[in-house]
Amino acid sequence: MKNRFAISPPLAALILAVVLFLLSGLLPNGYGSDMEVARAQAINILRLSVFLGIIAAGQTLVIISGSEGIDLSSGSVVTLTAILTYVTVNGEDEKVLLALFISLGVGALVGLLNGAGITFLKISPFVMTLGMSGVVTGAIIIANHGNVSGKIAPIMTRLIARPLSPSIPIPNALIIWLIFGFLMWLLLERTAFGKNLFAIGVNRVTAKLSGVNVTGMNLAAYSLAGALAGFGGFLVVGNTGVVMIQLGQPFLFPSIAAVAVGGTLLSGGKGSYWGSMAGAIVLTLITSLLTTMQMPESVRRMVLGDTLLLMISFYGRQKALRQ
Repeated sequence: MKNRFAISPPLAALILAVVLFLLSGLLPNGYGSDMEVARAQAINILRLSVFLGIIAAGQTLVIISGSEGIDLSSGSVVTLTAILTYVTVNGEDEKVLLALFISLGVGALVGLLNGAGITFLKISPFVMTLGMSGVVTGAIIIANHGNVSGKIAPIMTRLIARPLSPSIPIPNALIIWLIFGFLMWLLLERTAFGKNLFAIGVNRVTAKLSGVNVTGMNLAAYSLAGALAGFGGFLVVGNTGVVMIQLGQPFLFPSIAAVAVGGTLLSGGKGSYWGSMAGAIVLTLITSLLTTMQMPESVRRMVLGDTLLLMISFYGRQKALRQ
């Protein structure tokens, strides 16, 4: 029997985000009750959520596709494409579009290799993407010898790191994310690709019997996940203006956690990108809150893990209430 008080996972994640933000204002070293400061902090947290949220988009696709789908190479792809962007652009506005295409293409190629290994060689997604992460990281080290020469173009700083205008303090990155979120919603909810993705996530045998090209869908899901990680690398370096060998690794676990916190079933077949967006905001808020409290990295990881387990348990309870 359905329960009228059941809360959808994305809404639950957003409620948690609001509670956490209100809690941050109660801390001794927090942001107080001043409305201007609180608004500025809220905008900053949303801006920081953008990069995690976009990287989590690829995880959303492969997790929805089922069959234990996961992409552990996304952090390495973010680093690789950030470096490629940095080197390709080298301070020239005219080369930004080229760098974006290179980032998307390289990310898609890595994703395609992941999908091919999983689909044709029957390697588990965990092992395949973890191995690919090592390959990509090794290639980065060999190619650059730890040194990267380049520069971010001024137009990237204006379009990614700066606000819309001095009178409208909305970060351009946030606008990009909202447009991106709408496009992801269209992809998952209003296209044949999205319907087929959910179908193979629920049951691949049934989907195949219904005429879905399961092999093609699997390859497409991982290729698109890699391309989105590449897009994330492009945006991250545009925001920070610097690159380092471990630039993308801090996004790996949170990108998976954001998908789970947002209510996407880890077994596949059910989920939404709106939920992943809400999950990214929750995790960014938690990180900000713990940083304000001056908690060590070990404590932050424990709290993030506990939050993930708590939200998954809550969603499981909600499912039981609806049945």
